[in-house]
Amino acid sequence: MRRTFAILAGLTCLTCLVACSEEKVPVGRWEGAYEASDVFVAARLETASDGTVRVSAPDAVGVVAENENQRAAVRSRLAEGLANGWDSIAPRKMDFDGEVFRKPGGVAPQLEWNSKTEKMVMVVYLGTHPSIRVPLRAVKSYSDNPFEPQ
Repeated sequence: MRRTFAILAGLTCLTCLVACSEEKVPVGRWEGAYEASDVFVAARLETASDGTVRVSAPDAVGVVAENENQRAAVRSRLAEGLANGWDSIAPRKMDFDGEVFRKPGGVAPQLEWNSKTEKMVMVVYLGTHPSIRVPLRAVKSYSDNPFEPQ
């Protein structure tokens, strides 16, 4: 009797450990953009329940745009490149701890998920620039221009 109880208790603990260690990956599509005086980023993201991620974030760094027409042209070029290249983006596996997606075995955050607010943030690293956090919005289908609010 004690042996049966010990086996059942052990199996219950093992089941709890496995269930607790597998974080539920948020599934969906997101898009967003970031714009500063000389940096532009257009971003798309799609996550699947198996932990794979499709992500694209074309950027323009060191932009010298002297007026709104030039800035609009940069936004348009990035949005067009994002849309045209999306079908060629292959899914890749990411580690997910319930809040942060990282490259397998990696340390640097790639995506940050807040399950309470259901908000996703993409972390973009551009050379020697400080990391940029691009807020993403959930979408059913992608827009032609992620710079325009939906």
